[in-house]
Amino acid sequence: MTRDLLYLLAASLFIVGLRMMGHPRTAVRGNLVGALGMLVAIGATLPGLGLPLLLVAMVVGSALGVVAATRVKMTAMPEMVGLLNGLGGAASVLVAGGEGASGGAAGVATAAGGLIGSVTFFGRYVAFGKLAEFLAVSRALKPWQGAVKYGFSGLVAAGALASAVGGNPAAGAAGLAIAGLLLLRRETFPGMNVAKAAVLLLALAAAAMAAGGSGYWTLVAVAGVLGVLLTWSIGGADMPVVIALLNSYSGLAAAATGFVIGNTVLIISGALVGASGIILSGIMCRAMNRSLVNVVLGAFGGAAAGPKADEVYRTVKATSAEEVAMLLESARRVVIVPGYGMAVAQAQHAVRDLANLVEKEFGAEVVYAIHPVAGRMPGHMNVLLAEADVPYGKLKELDEINAAMESTDVCIVVGANDVVNPLARTDPSSPIAGMPIVDADRARTCVVVKRSLGPGFAGIPNPLFAKEKTLMLFKDAREAFVEIAAAVKAR
Repeated sequence: MTRDLLYLLAASLFIVGLRMMGHPRTAVRGNLVGALGMLVAIGATLPGLGLPLLLVAMVVGSALGVVAATRVKMTAMPEMVGLLNGLGGAASVLVAGGEGASGGAAGVATAAGGLIGSVTFFGRYVAFGKLAEFLAVSRALKPWQGAVKYGFSGLVAAGALASAVGGNPAAGAAGLAIAGLLLLRRETFPGMNVAKAAVLLLALAAAAMAAGGSGYWTLVAVAGVLGVLLTWSIGGADMPVVIALLNSYSGLAAAATGFVIGNTVLIISGALVGASGIILSGIMCRAMNRSLVNVVLGAFGGAAAGPKADEVYRTVKATSAEEVAMLLESARRVVIVPGYGMAVAQAQHAVRDLANLVEKEFGAEVVYAIHPVAGRMPGHMNVLLAEADVPYGKLKELDEINAAMESTDVCIVVGANDVVNPLARTDPSSPIAGMPIVDADRARTCVVVKRSLGPGFAGIPNPLFAKEKTLMLFKDAREAFVEIAAAVKAR
């Protein structure tokens, strides 16, 4: 009875904390409330279990968590989020497998936990590897990238061989398939969608067998292949959707495991994560005018029809930091559009410094246009700008920023591409047709800070770069903003 009351309290804290995290002013407190709920849930579960071993595990896990939270840079948050949620999927697989329930509702829940948990773990690993740029790349890797890539594939292969030798050749074959797929250097291969469909059918068949009490680890291995295939072909620009979707998977896996072990709070918390992940995935898809199926099948990007880059960029005009400073001197309203290039250059502090300087020296209003899918995870730009102490009130959503764009004197695009491409409005045949964008082309002057004229993930040229009122500053974002700030001070 006492345990059930504590579980109810923990679940209530989870719900209240999630609600509080919906606004920046209460987000920190909401995070603490959620953490308190988890502490209550753990405290209610511990009595009667093997405490010494559990305490050791908790100490080790807490130490690793503290190191990750304090040492990982904000620009690497997408990778860390991807990796940590994957571990949640792995935990669900191990708990459901350890319980070994078979037959009836418990057997179905066990199969669901193994299937969804394995897809989540391996899918998250692929997302982590692609964000960290060591999976699906053909260039030479840094030492740590090579160690992670080949080391993990080696571990999977070793586990597969052990399974085959131990009497489970099906799991062994699936494990070797995972290890081989993780070494591919391209995001696609002929027949990939057919392979996805075939492996999905195999996974469902294995799940049916596991629900009846046989072949659980075969299911886990086959589901791992499915997780790799589903995530492998999805490009970096779709990672906000993938991260949200895999968050949902991890919640569903946890809920299924809760049914297996009869843990109420695990069912509730898993359902909360699952539902919020699905909702967020829908928001991200609407922001790109795409369906979830389209994202999962990796049908976005690659070679695209339309004008060639050489034709589009014939009238591109380069600029300098001094010229941008001159434009800012006479501006009354400035909009900054951050993109993934800002994250790669770790330029958020330099961007904030220039914005503060322009407001102080020239009296201009400076705000930030936030596109829902800019970056590599939901809220990526919000996180980076918050880390740079940019006031939340200066972050404007699409509807608000676009309504005032024609009265904007200078719009500065920082490493964004597809989210400011006017082809989304003007070309019905474009891969991004209908996608809501920041209307940077409607500002009186647009300055694009970019290292090159390379395309975004959609693989198409951006006519914004060649418009008469657009100036291109070809530099690393952080270096560019430092130079512009120096030019402003010199005026």
